Amino acid sequence: MLTLKQWPADLLGLLFPNLCNACGVSLLRQEQLICTKCLYDLPFTDYHLYAENRVAKQLWGRLPIHAAMAMFYFRKATKVQNLVHNLKYNGKTDLGVVLGELLGNRLKAGEGYLMVDLIIPVPLHKKKLRTRGYNQSSFIAAGVSKAMEIPVVEDTLIRDVATDSQTKKSRYTRYENMKSVFKVTDAATVLNKHVLLIDDVITTGATLEACANELLAQGAAKVSIAALAFAE
Repeated sequence: MLTLKQWPADLLGLLFPNLCNACGVSLLRQEQLICTKCLYDLPFTDYHLYAENRVAKQLWGRLPIHAAMAMFYFRKATKVQNLVHNLKYNGKTDLGVVLGELLGNRLKAGEGYLMVDLIIPVPLHKKKLRTRGYNQSSFIAAGVSKAMEIPVVEDTLIRDVATDSQTKKSRYTRYENMKSVFKVTDAATVLNKHVLLIDDVITTGATLEACANELLAQGAAKVSIAALAFAE
């Protein structure tokens, strides 16, 4: 039986339904941002358990990454795309934190992520940050930090050069487009540290490669990578 205290919340739910960010159905009272069915159905990769996964192999020979993974497979017109789109373009920053916690709990089970010193989200250029209003990777990193109890460091790695959208560029063009884009502002913060880079979606890996190269050049001992999704 509903109590009098529950009626206002239920009325508000009718007027402004709380919907799952993955499938769009109404959430039950105990569900948060993603429905239980979607949490079970999402295409988890389990890459955190295998050093020689597809994300890591994509970066082999390009830079000395300690560990690399992505939590979901990303395909168009799927629940994962809905989640990323809601986080990135619809202002659902709380979704980023929840997904980050989910990611962080998985990383705790991966041997390559046991000795991380600090977390750095892939930065946006200040112009894009002003336009969007937030960096989606920062909220993912906050969730990972909460789960792993490892500090997030922002503004140490900055995006110093604005670039065009990478979406329709080839792998080589993306790589060339990202050269010298990122800059470490305080080398002492990353010196001899194991840095965990956090991003939303990995495609060619050019952005993460550019970030990692700058961190390693400025004295980071190790760089590992984790993202929400991997675009096959």
